[in-house]
Amino acid sequence: MNQTSKRKARILIVDDDPGLLRLLTIRLRAENYEVEAVEGGAQALASTSRFRPDLVITDLRMEPMDGIGLLKELQNRWPGLKVILLTAHGTIPDAVQATQMGAFGFLTKPVDKQELLDQIQRALKISGFTDTTEEWRSAFITRSALMEEKLSQAHMVAGTDARVLISGESGTGKELLARAIHKASPRRNKPFCAVSCSAASEDQLDSELFGHEAGAWAGAAKAHQGLFESADGGTLLLNDIGELPMKLQLKLLRVLQDEAVRPMGGAGSVPINVRVLSSTQADLQPLIASGAFREELYYRLNVVQIEMPSLARRREDIPLLIAHFLAQIATESGHRRIYAPEALELLATAEWPGNIRQLQNVVKQTASVAQTPIMPIEIVEQALGGAPGRLPSFDEARDEFTRSYLSQILQVTGGNVSQAARLAKRNRTDFYKLLGRHQLIPEDFKGR
Repeated sequence: MNQTSKRKARILIVDDDPGLLRLLTIRLRAENYEVEAVEGGAQALASTSRFRPDLVITDLRMEPMDGIGLLKELQNRWPGLKVILLTAHGTIPDAVQATQMGAFGFLTKPVDKQELLDQIQRALKISGFTDTTEEWRSAFITRSALMEEKLSQAHMVAGTDARVLISGESGTGKELLARAIHKASPRRNKPFCAVSCSAASEDQLDSELFGHEAGAWAGAAKAHQGLFESADGGTLLLNDIGELPMKLQLKLLRVLQDEAVRPMGGAGSVPINVRVLSSTQADLQPLIASGAFREELYYRLNVVQIEMPSLARRREDIPLLIAHFLAQIATESGHRRIYAPEALELLATAEWPGNIRQLQNVVKQTASVAQTPIMPIEIVEQALGGAPGRLPSFDEARDEFTRSYLSQILQVTGGNVSQAARLAKRNRTDFYKLLGRHQLIPEDFKGR
């Protein structure tokens, strides 16, 4: 659901001493933290998936999984989740080693209350939990456990500067997630910039990303600032990273390796201060295998990967999303519409190759042609392409099918001609001819 209300920071405590668990739970709840306590590593991993803590406090010596083993599993599954270790005096060297492995810190038993609270505050601040509102995720309408897991992962990694590769089908909300990560990060007050790696020529994309000196590109008379400079201090999203031309892949790799860019009109270089996120609809592994994508760049970008689930994997969200879209339409148009129960059932069970983007388009389409406040199943069948009509001629049927097919494939890809041509198994030239013949303009489908 759209959550903008404040919430308490969530802390998970792990210790095989029930008495200490009770003591720490009482102390932290008195400080207005939401606390869950478990007695072992396996229970902690299960609880983390459900409870989604902002911080874990765990004993170092436990059986069968000790604090080090739990730390490793938490780092693997939820990068960015801060962990504080509890240790006896005799195990301080082990705790020091654990901090070198990524633990936030350690506390010795018996635990001093003020030292505990101070460490918790520092850990939450570094993790990005400086503002306890849920505004960062307000664009997501969900009650799906799977989607909540992805949002939890995004929130945990937001407090770090780790690069994130967001994968998923077209229309699943990859850019929305990137913006949410930016909003939840310490960079939230700096620029967020996004660029499509498939929407421009190589020279234009080069200029947009890296800028150019006066006269260096297309006869330019003035120096042009690239997005790596425009996003200084903030976040840069590289959409459709698999479409990035090979020459620019090498250039991007050098920037990420050197952490520097050449300033406009001058010699030398200046350090970059930009967090790079990227997204892809395509599976990059076959591109790497074929030599179309640089393996080293893939590993530079894919420090953490978050896969956005398709709408078919979160069907419980369809009624929520429909209600949200209808509320938006009512606000804009002044006309309130709802679906008849059988129409809503059809929407909930339909295939959605274009995911949320396609669902939103269907809701807009049906609301725009509806003649009554309650929209019947027939209007949904028409929008989904299942309406009966007069028997067309063969040529009419073929043209109608082709235009509908092209429209759907452009909707699915958000107007990305390269991706659409690949899905249709046509080269770009032939695909452009088909679009022209049927009077379809790719730009009309961008941003849908």
